[in-house]
Amino acid sequence: MVRRLPVYLLLDTSGSMKGEPIESVKVGLEAMISSLRRDPFALESVYLSIITFDREVKDVLTLTELENLTLPEINTPESGPTHLGMALELLYERCKKELIKGSASQKGDWKPLLFIMTDGKPSDMAKYEEYIPKIQSIGFGSIVACAAGPKSNSESLKMLTENVVHLDTTDSSSFLQFFKWVSASVSIGNQSQGSGDNNQLPPPPPNVNPVI
Repeated sequence: MVRRLPVYLLLDTSGSMKGEPIESVKVGLEAMISSLRRDPFALESVYLSIITFDREVKDVLTLTELENLTLPEINTPESGPTHLGMALELLYERCKKELIKGSASQKGDWKPLLFIMTDGKPSDMAKYEEYIPKIQSIGFGSIVACAAGPKSNSESLKMLTENVVHLDTTDSSSFLQFFKWVSASVSIGNQSQGSGDNNQLPPPPPNVNPVI
């Protein structure tokens, strides 16, 4: 059995993402999947999960191997809060159930990767802060958070991870570049697992700006 590289995507689908932003995210996701499928290492081992969050949190794609993956329909409400804390809670529960630990009889999964994209800030800050240490305790190889657009909050994301990037706009070009970068990050993480160093991230493209 090939060792899996679990990749979790947490995507903001709150009302502010309705219209062009969420359609641009879908285009970016398609491009990311297409790119990963051209990477023989990724095609063999990457399993992808997508959790969306707005007023509700939805497990729209459970861990699925690239070869058999069909992107689900992703919708946004007209308005409502951004429950990122609830999304972390669901992610924590999923990881506890889904991740395979190594044992004397089998090799476990590679360290999972987590990518979060939001154009706002957590509406449920108390739950968000409660689940930060729990998420960090899972042992992700990398946690990357993207603050998209002028109303996003980088500081809240920095509480979770040091790897925070910012997009100035939420148009198709910005999201496409971000998801291409995610694809490259997954490919690099996948190929470096055997060395025990899977925390490398490729340099982001010009419009994906690291937050210091």
